[in-house]
Amino acid sequence: MTVNADALVAQARDAYARRDWTTARDRFLTARERTGLTVDDVNALADAAWWIGDMDAALEHSEEVYRRCLQGDRPAEAAMSALGIGYLLFLRGDDVAGSGWISRAQRLLRDEPERVEHGYLRYLDVEGGLERHDAPAVLAAATEVQAFGKRFGDPNLVTLGILGEGRGLIRLGRVREGVALLDEAALSLRSDELLPEWAGNLYCHLVAACAELGDVRRASDWTDALTAWCERMSPAAVFTGICRVHRAQLMHLRGGWEMAEEEALRVCRELDGIHAATVAESWYALGEIRRLRGDHDGARAAYERARELGRDPQPGVAMLSVAEGHVSVAAAAIRSALSATTEPLARARLLPAQVEIAIEAGDRSTAAAACDELATVASAFASSGLEASARHARGALTLAEGAPAEALGILLDAIRRWQHVDAPYEVARARVLAARAYAELGDEGSSRAELEAADRGFARLGAGEAGRGRGVPHLTAAAPGGLSEREVEVLRLVASGRTNRDVARTLVISEKTVARHLSNIFAKLGVASRTEAAAYAFERGIVTWNATDRPTG
Repeated sequence: MTVNADALVAQARDAYARRDWTTARDRFLTARERTGLTVDDVNALADAAWWIGDMDAALEHSEEVYRRCLQGDRPAEAAMSALGIGYLLFLRGDDVAGSGWISRAQRLLRDEPERVEHGYLRYLDVEGGLERHDAPAVLAAATEVQAFGKRFGDPNLVTLGILGEGRGLIRLGRVREGVALLDEAALSLRSDELLPEWAGNLYCHLVAACAELGDVRRASDWTDALTAWCERMSPAAVFTGICRVHRAQLMHLRGGWEMAEEEALRVCRELDGIHAATVAESWYALGEIRRLRGDHDGARAAYERARELGRDPQPGVAMLSVAEGHVSVAAAAIRSALSATTEPLARARLLPAQVEIAIEAGDRSTAAAACDELATVASAFASSGLEASARHARGALTLAEGAPAEALGILLDAIRRWQHVDAPYEVARARVLAARAYAELGDEGSSRAELEAADRGFARLGAGEAGRGRGVPHLTAAAPGGLSEREVEVLRLVASGRTNRDVARTLVISEKTVARHLSNIFAKLGVASRTEAAAYAFERGIVTWNATDRPTG
């Protein structure tokens, strides 16, 4: 039976109201072949195409709406279409064309009496201020957006304004006030009073704000909520892709690296040409996972792709340089990245890497300054994740400064904090440092227990050598001569011709501790010199012969 055009349009409208985007798109297109569509129907068609992920069609239909509104002397509606087109182009990464359409919207509204469309135009300044890390600008725009929403009875604008104010306050360090506003904005999700596209926008901001703060548990809860919402809105291509990135980042932190890589790769494929920033973040996440799994070439390629799409690939690239032994290159890279921002939360993402790199380079003054700044940010923002990171960094530096007893307490606290936020990779890394502290205190039993726990953690994660960190061993069977794991590390380095200073720098211990380990090694092996100890190491297979690595008298 042939369905007439009017019936098809009615079916399309009904499907659109039910948020059955695919059916709505198909019915509108079929009806269009038989009869013309109203401007509102074309607008709904554009909207459905966007939800499905057909960005080209969404732009084409939106431009038709713009032209028809302009021709029909409906400047405010034409401006709203221009605003939507500009926003879609920004998502795509086409900033030049996007700016052109936003300029059109501004021009069309310039001579219009104040109306609700002006509020949506102002909301772009909230988004722009967040991207530029300009918290005062965010707060100013958010206040105006709320006022527009109240004046014109638009719940979307009221909620978006509250959201923007919350994020702006968080950026200023007024976390308690900011989070309270985010919770208030989230109430709108329960009442289903927001248009779907703005509800999705709100979900994404809630997840991003929690992730920015290092509040892993809240970020996880909101990611789960966004996942469930996307399933109800299926196919919801853009929001589903954003959700996948957040899931990949949480999996990365919690150790599900294989699944995280699959999720990130899927986003790179499905949102290519649709949402540039999300794809860029996915490539960066891929770089991080590959680096930790020891795939240096794959990591480098992913970081480069992220850079091409506008995402600064730090601190990942710097940490990759460390893994490859280029410490001075890493130090310069992280220094440059930090010089490019003054925003505390953005710097907090980079500071742990600077501490690690500076310790590796023997630059304790830089490491100390970075530790102090990270601790200040963590305290100001009262974030569980940042506090764990700050304690981890402080413990590593204290250990490097030759104070193992003090370092041990700090590191055990860091381990507890990382466990609280469910970050097994960071737990394993902190355990390695705690093992070193125990060893320097002469407690070989506790040292080995921590190393074994760390090794199990790394093995479960599939961490490659780069993911374990420089100088972190895979545990093996008991070494000959009754040597401890740390003594084996020292002996291997000495046998390869390293000085005590080199050994200390590599293992992040003091030269005095290296000398004590050597004394114990000599006693256990019954040897009297470094040369004899090296010969023992080669003969027993603790290290292997190379053409030039033979002990000399």
